[in-house]
Amino acid sequence: MDTSLSVTASFQAGILRALSRAPELGLRSPLPPGLRWHRKHISSRRVGSLGPGAQKELATPATQGPPTGDKFLLIYRFPGIKLCGSLSRLKVLQTAVTVLLLPPGIYLYSRGLLPPQALALLGGGTSFALAMLCWISFFLRRLVGLMYVNEAGTVLRVAHLTFWGRRRDTLCPVASVVPLSEGRDRPRDLFVRLQRYDGGQTFYFTLRFGRVLDRRRFGRVFGPLDRGPQ
Repeated sequence: MDTSLSVTASFQAGILRALSRAPELGLRSPLPPGLRWHRKHISSRRVGSLGPGAQKELATPATQGPPTGDKFLLIYRFPGIKLCGSLSRLKVLQTAVTVLLLPPGIYLYSRGLLPPQALALLGGGTSFALAMLCWISFFLRRLVGLMYVNEAGTVLRVAHLTFWGRRRDTLCPVASVVPLSEGRDRPRDLFVRLQRYDGGQTFYFTLRFGRVLDRRRFGRVFGPLDRGPQ
């Protein structure tokens, strides 16, 4: 059991390391310009804002313009999130193609044109593709790409992925965020959980491969980085 968890953690660390270095290697995301994460709505590390419902958890697609209101400042960024979105969309497409091949395979088998071994292989491949899609989607939809906080320091804006690999912004009061010192995770861990006292959705971010751009404001939300659970 411990060996399996260690192998999984090592595999995930390798993926994150490759994705985080992609911008340094000159790789460009195949996402359309309208879905790019960091350049469209950020100027001088300021983005968008909240409308009247700022105290509620909202979800805003990346293609929509930012609402008017308080200014938001970028405090955290994971460089590989754009490639994660591309990976998510590619996996959905690959799974769809695999599933669409199953009905013709069953038809050919019923006609005696496909041996049982080939049908079993096709069915196994389809099941494996669906299982991998669920696992990857569960992981990527909870992986934080960007985090912002408003100037007053009262609202946290978390940018993550949808099932289709698009951006979604989730808002939550800073007062509801559990500090790192109160959680079970340490800053040096591969993944750190973003939890809320009110039981909202749990997200994951990485301090190993992500970049804290404003340590002072980040510390006001999560506590000092050099202090974690003992």
